[in-house]
Amino acid sequence: MASLQRWSRGLSVLLVGLALACGTAHAAQRTAAPVKKHKVQAKRTPAKATSAHAARPAKAVRTAAAASARQARPADRRASFGELAGLHQRNDPLDLKSSVALVVDQDTHEVLFSKNDQAVLPIASLTKLMTGLIISQAHLDMNEPITITEEDIDTEKGSRSRLAVGTTLTRGEMLHLALMSSENRAAHALGRTYPGGLRVFVEQMNLKAKLLGMTDTRYVEPTGLSSKNQSSARDLAVLVNVAHTDPLLRDYSTSPGYEVALGPRTLQYRNTNALVKNPAWEIGLQKTGYIAEAGRCLVMQTKIAGRKLIMVFLDSAGKLSRIGDAERVRRWVESSTSLQPAAAAPAPAGLGRSG
Repeated sequence: MASLQRWSRGLSVLLVGLALACGTAHAAQRTAAPVKKHKVQAKRTPAKATSAHAARPAKAVRTAAAASARQARPADRRASFGELAGLHQRNDPLDLKSSVALVVDQDTHEVLFSKNDQAVLPIASLTKLMTGLIISQAHLDMNEPITITEEDIDTEKGSRSRLAVGTTLTRGEMLHLALMSSENRAAHALGRTYPGGLRVFVEQMNLKAKLLGMTDTRYVEPTGLSSKNQSSARDLAVLVNVAHTDPLLRDYSTSPGYEVALGPRTLQYRNTNALVKNPAWEIGLQKTGYIAEAGRCLVMQTKIAGRKLIMVFLDSAGKLSRIGDAERVRRWVESSTSLQPAAAAPAPAGLGRSG
């Protein structure tokens, strides 16, 4: 009997031991499962962190590369014809940034300021002033619709345009955009749809220049994208004087902004010359221009200190330099009680003609 009791107690201890062992095993499994899951998460987390850290340096590298490119651009940019000719090396009393400048009294034809005014250089979109003059004086129907075609796409410089192929506007709207916002496709379409076509239109541009006595001037197309469109400050002063007599050119070139409706869309255009919005300026006609070969260009008819003036600035090196040069001239005129010419030179031939 005692032997049986001892055997029973031994069996109970064995069963308890087995139960404890099984419980410990289950507990160990329950404890190990989260650890295993945590390890999987731990493996993923570094992977995501590595990706994020890798993206940040890559972005930083791209940003640094872009900044480096921006810094390199001024040194690497293509030199203008004026720079190649050494025109920027000439100093002037007003310290202008344009290598060519001319200021003429429109009434007396007196040259108040001149700098390299006989140099013949590319004139970029100043070309559009002659384009506008030819269109306006042809007395064409300004309400006639004109459609942009593949022919109007710029293959010279690859410049962009908001006027897609197939866009239809009136001739008047095209002229407005060409003069105010320097819209290249609009200017080309105006020449292409001229009676007789583009070739005849360019012939008319050169004929008009000849009739006005612009002996330094040559046009090969109506936009100014070609560096072969060239002129001198003296010739351009003549053109500004004649263009200023045309109410349409005065109105279109000096309007601050313009909207055109294209189906459900409305395109907002702004004037390329910020001075037209400046209350300190009274501008009767203006045109800006830029291609690498020409530098920044600007022509204006304006009134300062009671005098009607024609200003021409060519081959300005900086983006805002032509505007700065105009401001320098304005301050100089306003501060001069007895204005004397800053550089002696005969008046441009033909300045008094109205063409």
